[in-house]
Amino acid sequence: GIKKPFTEVIKANIGDAHAMGQRPITFLRQVVALCTYPNLLDSPSFPEDAKKRARRILQGCGGNSLGSYSASQGINCIREDVASYIERRDGGVPADPDNIYLTTGASDGIATILKILVSGGGKSRTGVMIPIPQYPLYSAVISELDAIQVNYYLDEENCWALDVNELRRSLNEAKAYCNPKVLCIINPGNPTGQVQNRKCIEDVIHFAWEEKLFLLADEVYQDNVYSEGCQFHSFKKILYEMGPEYYNNVELASFHSTSKGYMGECGYRGGYMEVINLHPEIKGQLVKLLSVRLCPPVSGQAAMDIVVNPPIPGEESYSQFIKEKESVLNNLAKKAKLTEDMFNTVPGIHCNPLQGAMYAFPRIFIPSKAIEEAKAHKMAPDMFYCMKLLEETGICVVPGSGFGQREGSYHFRMTILPPVEKLKILLEKVKDFHIKFLEKYA
Repeated sequence: GIKKPFTEVIKANIGDAHAMGQRPITFLRQVVALCTYPNLLDSPSFPEDAKKRARRILQGCGGNSLGSYSASQGINCIREDVASYIERRDGGVPADPDNIYLTTGASDGIATILKILVSGGGKSRTGVMIPIPQYPLYSAVISELDAIQVNYYLDEENCWALDVNELRRSLNEAKAYCNPKVLCIINPGNPTGQVQNRKCIEDVIHFAWEEKLFLLADEVYQDNVYSEGCQFHSFKKILYEMGPEYYNNVELASFHSTSKGYMGECGYRGGYMEVINLHPEIKGQLVKLLSVRLCPPVSGQAAMDIVVNPPIPGEESYSQFIKEKESVLNNLAKKAKLTEDMFNTVPGIHCNPLQGAMYAFPRIFIPSKAIEEAKAHKMAPDMFYCMKLLEETGICVVPGSGFGQREGSYHFRMTILPPVEKLKILLEKVKDFHIKFLEKYA
């Protein structure tokens, strides 16, 4: 009942596209609707290409129903579609449906792979190398599995680039207290939004090959690339192009999802992972581990199928699909630029270019007086800042300390998903708040 100085809370803390007002892709929803309620297959309101896909998915389901369990690895025809999608995306690099595992969002795949990779005790306990800043799923799963978190820092001064010398430093230091076996990469980056160039990916793959590390490539933002001169390269494609010595030896799991991209279908919990060069016995254990949870949500599998098997030129839904897809991505590109430009006009805020993904991770200057007050409240300085921002403006963002950051630097993560007009209001409010905050604590 207390009067607040704002009329609504703007939740810029989570990458939940539809919650922020993004419209669903019509074709995806049509196919899932047809699969959910097959009586609609007789309706003239649905296009023929959507019906064709729905029939194919339903034929792959037990009893032709989305309500039946699927195989633990996922519905066969959908895994075939995923393999075809990867081949198209990577310019003909072969993909085997048997290496595809459908998952409950990408998170489920990442947690499952880490589960089979973690072993040992004491100094032989598995170390998992993760980028700092990182998406907190990684630190949470590492903690849950009682594995050892090994941090490597992205280079903020160089647009959050990944430097192999930093990987080497991190690995060598970690060898004193654990057995580093896994290297996680997020590309495009969350929360940092950088897109790795080809040379960087080659260097990382060479490093993993040299050190016999298992590579985890989190590529859920592969459709979200905005900056000119930036392009998404999959780890699988570059690995293949580096030749058989690498392609036949480096163990790689890569992940994709229905939740991000232009789809934003977070609630369906659809995802897949492709795992290559896994030892046959370990593969057997992976399938066994997956069967414990029976199967990923079948409606999520259907949604994933549309992501990898969208309308093609000549089909009746193609023009509407392309129009909707491009509208979402062009809008995000515009918002990425707007956010970067606006933050960089504010004294005491610095924001790297938002090359991809759907977040800004600006560095904020926090005066020493505010740091002292945060300590008195037993809070991290950037948590103190974010709480003040929430209380005074109604804008909810996440402190950088939740993702990890270099000692003495402060950030927050916010999503760029709100509609343009709302985003402009949000950015203006942050600007005014920051200037007042500096004046108060200078």
